Amino acid sequence: MTMNEQQPLGSPFSAATSATDVVTDCDLPGMTAVVTGGYSGLGLETTLALTAAGARVIVPARRPHVARAALRGVKGCQVVAMDLADLASVRSAAAHISDIAKRLDLLMAVAGVMATPERRVEPGWEGQFTANHLGHFTLACELYPLLAAAGGARVIVNSSAGHTLTGIRWHDPHFRTGYDKWLAYGQSKTANALFAVHLDALGRHDGVRAFALHPGKIITGLQREMALQEQIDRGWVDEHGNVIGVGFKTPSQGAATGLWAATSSLLDGRGGLYLEDCDIAGVSTPDQPMDDGGVRPYAVDPDEAARLWDLSLAATAVTPILR
Repeated sequence: MTMNEQQPLGSPFSAATSATDVVTDCDLPGMTAVVTGGYSGLGLETTLALTAAGARVIVPARRPHVARAALRGVKGCQVVAMDLADLASVRSAAAHISDIAKRLDLLMAVAGVMATPERRVEPGWEGQFTANHLGHFTLACELYPLLAAAGGARVIVNSSAGHTLTGIRWHDPHFRTGYDKWLAYGQSKTANALFAVHLDALGRHDGVRAFALHPGKIITGLQREMALQEQIDRGWVDEHGNVIGVGFKTPSQGAATGLWAATSSLLDGRGGLYLEDCDIAGVSTPDQPMDDGGVRPYAVDPDEAARLWDLSLAATAVTPILR
């Protein structure tokens, strides 16, 4: 990926596109996908769209009993227990997936947390960075042989416009000197974008291409650890929890960009890009408001991506992906 490629290419879809719109003409029998968080919010919309198009979908879930209830009656769907904040659990889930699938055409990293209270996991790691980035990093590396076996797999990582809040805090990525829930969220979303950049650089020789995306503003379970009053104060919802914010999408519209990234022929031969509104996003400047869209240069910088990859390898001790 070069910065010149980070510009819209004229997709026929838009911010108003729904998940159903994207997959209407897709025929996906024989395709196997893993969708993290695939039983609620954007993940559920993604699972429903993929299975409706004929794909087999494996859903790793922190609450497998809840996932099975939500997906009851959905054909072509399997649930596997996994907690992204527990790397032993991630490795166990990856091993199970490797036992039940010979190849993996899609890995869609949809699950995530946002603006949580300070939470320490593993050896004192910051919780949002762990769940949103290190868990997905570990899962992708553990499943890489299955992705390479597909000979044309795509990895889709949900980032967010929240990445504009901060780059990687190299001096203190785990907020040991003081916690800020929004900066922690922003850093984890920058990490998601950089992860896609370097995974694409390493994986393209095996036909594995990676993309990050901003799904848009959507009220889902992602806001579950935010107080209602905070959401009211931000103008997102009214006192009854009804969405009133300008520019908010439905969950189906929020899932559309990930599904477009997973299926569009317009992205053939491309990778390492940041997407939004079912197209490639343009590059934004530091003075542009978050809601104006686009991606900050630091979130698609190859050198930053390689540095984060090395940090993540050292932290997780996963088997490196070699070029």
